[in-house]
Amino acid sequence: MLRSTEEIVASLRDALTGVGVVLPSLCVDPVTGASDEKFALVMLGRCNVRTAEKLASVLRGERPPVGAYAVDVRDGRVGEVMGHVGGNVQLRPFGGGREWDCQPESTGPAGQEEVLRARVRERNREARLP
Repeated sequence: MLRSTEEIVASLRDALTGVGVVLPSLCVDPVTGASDEKFALVMLGRCNVRTAEKLASVLRGERPPVGAYAVDVRDGRVGEVMGHVGGNVQLRPFGGGREWDCQPESTGPAGQEEVLRARVRERNREARLP
């Protein structure tokens, strides 16, 4: 059974969301969707450079993907994944600062609570600066 273009777009949106990628303009092309064309085109739309980089990272199979937050299980630090170089994951602390390398097997996904705690710690640190 052939699925409708709308169903396929919804399926693609769900799959992308599942790997942390949001394409805000993802939709059925209104011109081909309204025509007699047997298969309407899907518009992937526009996105910012961070989203494009994250999508490329997911497609390359990098784990964790660029732009995700990860925990360095060796010491519990939470950082944003900035890249994958030489077999290592490069993490950057909240609020910027010096990146550190971590083996992929030493990273774990950062839950919402861990990300929130790291953000609060960074805000508190900024508030104490003269």
